[in-house]
Amino acid sequence: MKKRSDKNNDNRNIAVISYSLMIIFVVLIGYIVVFLSGDNMELLNNPYNKAQEIFAEYTTRGSILSADGKVIAETVTDDDGNEVRKYPYNNMFAHAAGHFDNGKTGLEAQYNVYMLNASINPVVSAVNELKDEKNPGDSLVTTLDTGIQKAAYDALGSHRGAVIALNPENGNILCMVSKPDFNPNTIKSNWDDLIEDDNNESALLNRATQGLYPPGSTFKLLTLIEYMRENSNYRDFTFDCKGSASIDSYKINCYKKKRHGKEDIVEAFASSCNSAFATIGTELNKKQFRTLCNSFLFNSEIPVNYEYKKSTFVFNKSFDTGEVMQTAIGQGKTLISPLHNAIIISAVANGGYIVTPHIADKMVNESGRTVKTFSYKNGNTVLKPEEVNFLRECLLEVTKSGTGYALSGQKYTVYGKTGTAQYDSGDNSHAWYIGYAELDGKKIAVSIIVEKAGTGSDYAVPIAKKIFDALLGYNR
Repeated sequence: MKKRSDKNNDNRNIAVISYSLMIIFVVLIGYIVVFLSGDNMELLNNPYNKAQEIFAEYTTRGSILSADGKVIAETVTDDDGNEVRKYPYNNMFAHAAGHFDNGKTGLEAQYNVYMLNASINPVVSAVNELKDEKNPGDSLVTTLDTGIQKAAYDALGSHRGAVIALNPENGNILCMVSKPDFNPNTIKSNWDDLIEDDNNESALLNRATQGLYPPGSTFKLLTLIEYMRENSNYRDFTFDCKGSASIDSYKINCYKKKRHGKEDIVEAFASSCNSAFATIGTELNKKQFRTLCNSFLFNSEIPVNYEYKKSTFVFNKSFDTGEVMQTAIGQGKTLISPLHNAIIISAVANGGYIVTPHIADKMVNESGRTVKTFSYKNGNTVLKPEEVNFLRECLLEVTKSGTGYALSGQKYTVYGKTGTAQYDSGDNSHAWYIGYAELDGKKIAVSIIVEKAGTGSDYAVPIAKKIFDALLGYNR
């Protein structure tokens, strides 16, 4: 009887140990599944993570595709049987797609592990392993549109600068262009020249996200918002522009000292009157203005998962009148990226919230089946409905009668603001344009910087028109 009891106890102990091991095993498997299915990109994409080398031994890296199904980057086999990365569009998507050789950048870096994952039938995978063949990796489908990308790329031409266009309501980036650029197909052979950069072109720099520039008159949009918030009777504003404004021995000139005459706030904005807005700047509460700009992500992280530089806004109590006047018209110490300016104009286009710009849409396997969809959350609401309505009125007037007049008379409606940003002590300037166009409920927002070109009206506005035409106009 005792032996049977001991035997039962032994069986019970074995069962307990077996079940405990089984539970541990299940928990471990569950952890691995959750880990691999989660967004652990920072860990898995670390260049020192050996897991990438293991994945690459068994998987042929997937492609990068445009939203309209065109191949932006793919893996091919060269004459020696080596896998190499090929970019069919050469320079056109260089900064958005990035490069794979001599270090990974852009999408090639951000979604490296995803493209080394093979979501195929396990039986097929096993057969491939027995045949000593690699599995086909998943492909990244982007939000980039080849037609819009080409329009922007061609329109910027030989100028240095950047163009970014996006859907202002959901943040889909439709094009991202930065020049000077490079050909990712030949980056290995051209690497030394790119790094030495004898001509000071900074071709590897993505100016759309990493370039910082004085915003010029595009910043008057924020100055206008702050003036509205501090003055409920803002529609009663009047100003008699004589071509310049002098306060406390500091003087600000309008462009070419043009006299705009008597103007209300809408007219001052449409004509981009420096005198009016410099004067407005001296009346603003510094602390409140700083808070407003910070709410629009100045001095803050931008909600994107690729390389960028923070925009900066400084408006201290110690500023003298001259510094205040310069800041109010987008000069002084303020610096902004084209990406950030696209977010700001998008807030007006979408009704008042901070959008999250993004390029990655989903991952698809070899058969085209979606295996992962990337989701993005919008940011805070920064504008009230009545503010949005008035800002749209002002931006529309820029097109109807102001500095953006070249965009009037189209089949689509355009709301925008030009900018001419001085970058030295002389009259040399960058050309800016931020704005959005809409037709039948479809919207596209743009942010354009043309370095050392001149005025936004002359150089940035024509680029905007070609982009708007590519999506909403006569090219489709």
